[in-house]
Amino acid sequence: MAICALRLRVAAACGLGSGSRRGLMAAAGRTFCPLAAPLSRRMSSTPRTTPRQLQQVGQLETPKKESYAAGQLFLHRVFGYRGVVLFSWLTCLYDRNCTGRRHPSSDKRAPGGSEEMQNQKLMCYQVLVDSRDCPHIRAHVEAVAFLANDDDSPALYAIPGLDYANHDDILPYSSNDSRPIHHELFDHFFTATSENVSSSGTLRHTSEPLQTWQSKQQPWLKLSSIHRETTEGIRVSAMPFYMGMRETRSTRVYWWRYFIRLENLTESPVQLRERHWRIFSLSGTLETVRGRGVIGREPVLSREQPAFQYSSHVSLQSPSGHMWGTFLMERGDGDSFDCRIPPFALESRTEDQPECGRTK
Repeated sequence: MAICALRLRVAAACGLGSGSRRGLMAAAGRTFCPLAAPLSRRMSSTPRTTPRQLQQVGQLETPKKESYAAGQLFLHRVFGYRGVVLFSWLTCLYDRNCTGRRHPSSDKRAPGGSEEMQNQKLMCYQVLVDSRDCPHIRAHVEAVAFLANDDDSPALYAIPGLDYANHDDILPYSSNDSRPIHHELFDHFFTATSENVSSSGTLRHTSEPLQTWQSKQQPWLKLSSIHRETTEGIRVSAMPFYMGMRETRSTRVYWWRYFIRLENLTESPVQLRERHWRIFSLSGTLETVRGRGVIGREPVLSREQPAFQYSSHVSLQSPSGHMWGTFLMERGDGDSFDCRIPPFALESRTEDQPECGRTK
């Protein structure tokens, strides 16, 4: 693919077609996705047409089959933000649509069924997100975990502008801007001068701070598995993270954070109306959670904005468990269907488990 200036919608450069409106634009020094108009009960996904002046942000590069190195600038193919790669690793992808067998109803699905499937290896990246783009994307880009302090004692941290991307999400680009990414950690990890760009097009990083960050925090922030299932063209991906354990009055409480990404692979808009979760604990308890929307929103997945990502938390008084469920999705004609959420395991770290619960 020829290198081209990012003056136009990325959709045209990514092979999404000249008629697609999924792309990212650069305007007034920032990138953004078209914003949907307010919704009535009958869905509308018409974007606002406020005139904006496009501005060049860099040169698009040919996507690579091999992994990207730390310092690679990129545009996110789905959410359109500017970012930079911190580090990468191989994770397990469990796709329930690749098993070739029919799915039972959500009420009859066994906890942990995803672990029985053959998994694929997927290259994933921890990335910094440009703070100028965060208000314009439909994704939670914040990591929360019990990270290690200098004395190795865990403490709860929130790191805004930290996201996870898989290999197909990365659209690499280069820039002559001395500070192409605005993030508080960018200057700490990377040399912010245009002369310090390597021959491969990646930013040269200050190796010691980045390596220290990776060695101390990767065990808490590393993505170990992705669980995926597609129902009637709506793909749901679940990404769980173990946060840590807190002990109060002889009671151990284990915490997990999970990301949910929804993608509409069809041309017809749908809206998420309800969620239905089932949470199984190793102690034998089964909890059911129902509610309107997710995180106080009922997002529309349309041709203009086909994806939405959010994160939430769950706690158990047991070192492990499983979650699965459904989203109630509504089409434009009022018809609705249950979109399955793939089961995923909630596993704690061995050192946080009680002695009787550890496997030898």
